[in-house]
Amino acid sequence: MQWNEDEWVMLSALQHYVYCPRQCALIHLEQTFEENVFTLRGNRVHERVDTPEGEQIGDRRVERALPIWSECLGIMGKADCVEFLPDGTPYPVEYKVGKRKTKQADIVQLVAQALCLEEMFNRPVTKGSLYYYESRRRLEIDITKQLQQLTKETIQSVRKLLQNNQLPLPVNDARCHNCSLQDVCMPQVPANVVAWISEENKHD
Repeated sequence: MQWNEDEWVMLSALQHYVYCPRQCALIHLEQTFEENVFTLRGNRVHERVDTPEGEQIGDRRVERALPIWSECLGIMGKADCVEFLPDGTPYPVEYKVGKRKTKQADIVQLVAQALCLEEMFNRPVTKGSLYYYESRRRLEIDITKQLQQLTKETIQSVRKLLQNNQLPLPVNDARCHNCSLQDVCMPQVPANVVAWISEENKHD
């Protein structure tokens, strides 16, 4: 399928959307980003995997910061780490800050990488891992049909969000505590006030 330039979805946007649609829009629609202790930790964790390089480790070829994409789904981005098994099957490994813990946003991002790798290398990708830096442990994820469908639906939702060019209202819940965009998002401000401010900004 042929996608227009503005229809492509970044892999990172999927993780942001599942965590919070407003965060996704602020980053990918409004081009807003702020640092906090959590983003700085994340940057430090990704320092090594953000440098493109390859090496042989045992019976596996390991590629870091590998550009990946799917023409069928209209998604693209960069995989932190892809291990190629002896038979050539790709095995994505996504690096995350914190302790080993199942998070749907992280899983969707990993599954999207698996879908890209399947298409690029024409091989089924049935497993991948989330590596949590604080605990130094991997959480292996089975790439099921259900997770693939959830990820495809998320891609459609993100594309619709970005094409509609509208900022979702803030949620003001537990997610906001660790978000670096609190000052920009203003989750504590009543939703009707935020909606009025957004509407006024459109007319400036």
